[in-house]
Amino acid sequence: MNRDELADFLRRHREALQPAAVGLPPGARRRTPGLRRDEVAMLAGMSTDYYTRLEQARGPRPSTQVLAALARALRFTDNERDHLYHLAGQQPPARGGDTHVGPGILHVLTKLDDTPACVISDLGEVLVQNRMHTLVSGDFSQRRGLDRCIPWLWFTAPHDRERFLPEDRDGLARHHVAGLRATAAARSGDADVTDLVARLRSASTEFEALWSEHEVRAHAGHNKRMLHPEVGLLELVCEPLLTPSATRQLLIYYPKSGTDTQEKLDLLRVIGTQSLTL
Repeated sequence: MNRDELADFLRRHREALQPAAVGLPPGARRRTPGLRRDEVAMLAGMSTDYYTRLEQARGPRPSTQVLAALARALRFTDNERDHLYHLAGQQPPARGGDTHVGPGILHVLTKLDDTPACVISDLGEVLVQNRMHTLVSGDFSQRRGLDRCIPWLWFTAPHDRERFLPEDRDGLARHHVAGLRATAAARSGDADVTDLVARLRSASTEFEALWSEHEVRAHAGHNKRMLHPEVGLLELVCEPLLTPSATRQLLIYYPKSGTDTQEKLDLLRVIGTQSLTL
């Protein structure tokens, strides 16, 4: 780990990144150019003290999860992300299962201030959300490991299903399994895929039964009816947009026509998070 070079790399990118580029207000008075350290820490989901120690070349070697969060927070390109990993003495993730979200996708995400949207990996891991998606689906930024993975939550955390209508749950379960089947074929032999599938087959008899049916489903738009604790039933259309590598998707949720969902989203945007939980 090259602490001095890592510290310089982080500091220079922080100072070059303007608040508007990450969806933050510019503020009346800023004593330093670019973002403040506490803003980077907030965007990366870590303490300000931890990030400050990294910039001062006195922090511990960051984990791969921390590096991935920093790369997203500082809007690194793929090459900059790889350089960050090398400076930290870590091997950059293989591009086949890459979970890095580039600055272009993040820019689009921050501009969708009235539309729920998120970026997920091809394994269903929620990589980043905009504010409206957090208000609708809960905050994934504080979750770690498999608890960020939608198929894992669906089959191992039964309370997660309570947000959806009972008559829709079987179809959603099949949707999750069929999508994972397609990923497993596209990334045959990939350790991340085989590990997730093995864990799900061991943890859930329902997943095992559906997996044995060998259904496959390509990435496509679909309807979602969600029960929200503040505004009630939301009827949404989920539209996936693939990134160039096809290992990440930008999911945009818009109201189904003929429903009152748009009015409820407008209300939700006003009332804010108010201790939302999944």
